[in-house]
Amino acid sequence: MATKKSPAKKKVATKVVKKAPAKKTVKKVVAKKVAAKKTVKKVVKKPVVKKAVAKKVVAKKATPKKAAVKKPAAKKPAAKKPVAKKVSKKVVKKSSAKSPKVDQYGLEQDDEFYGLYFAKSTKKGLVEVKPCTFTLMYWWKGLLGYPDMIEISKGSNTAMLQFESTFGGGDSGETELTEKDVIDIDHIIEVDEDEMMVSLYSYVPISVPDNLIGALGLAILNINPETRYGSLELCTTENEEGNTEHFLRYRVATYLRGIKSGKVEAIESMVTNGSEFFGLALDAMCVNKSIKKWLLS
Repeated sequence: MATKKSPAKKKVATKVVKKAPAKKTVKKVVAKKVAAKKTVKKVVKKPVVKKAVAKKVVAKKATPKKAAVKKPAAKKPAAKKPVAKKVSKKVVKKSSAKSPKVDQYGLEQDDEFYGLYFAKSTKKGLVEVKPCTFTLMYWWKGLLGYPDMIEISKGSNTAMLQFESTFGGGDSGETELTEKDVIDIDHIIEVDEDEMMVSLYSYVPISVPDNLIGALGLAILNINPETRYGSLELCTTENEEGNTEHFLRYRVATYLRGIKSGKVEAIESMVTNGSEFFGLALDAMCVNKSIKKWLLS
């Protein structure tokens, strides 16, 4: 029975030998796959050369297209110029709308002298009286009742009024000047129509002696800071003989521009307050006995 089983085992061994050649065929297939990969690499190299040629062609075509685009861009700024003309036309329309509200002298409709035209008769004919000169004339002739002494320039742009007054001291005993002390004062009122300014100049009509110029100058420096309206000055001029003379004067001015109502009252207030402050300054100067003697000489 043992001899029968051993031949059966030999048959199994022959079957194993037959399976081994099948594994070798698998190795050959793997070698074919590697060869296929090499052929793929060669195919990839050929399209790389074609791409480089395509880039050069694109670069040549792009240069003429850029030059064509710049030419229409230069024409666009020229089209913007008509826009600026439209804006300037609107500004002209606005200014023309405001012009009817102002008269020939620049006075607005709500001004008390708006649209007023006045002229006075002189030896040379009719002379135009402009607003500031008319205001001075109304105060001098209309309110005070004095005769017309206003001198008007040829173009009516300036005017001048000259008059005299006196200043007397107080009676309280606190002033240097008494009621018996009287000082003559010369006044000049000048009108500038272009500036719409009226100025008052009040003079002591006696020239200042040379030996009092220093003392008078020191007194002016001390009094001017305390003067709330106007200022004192030393005015230097030449007489008919060509000699230099010094005069003491008080100066104050007022602007009528922008005063819609009350121009006459503004001039009246200027003259009244100016005369008062000038008198107080003269009284303060008389602390110096030499100056007082000169003023009363």
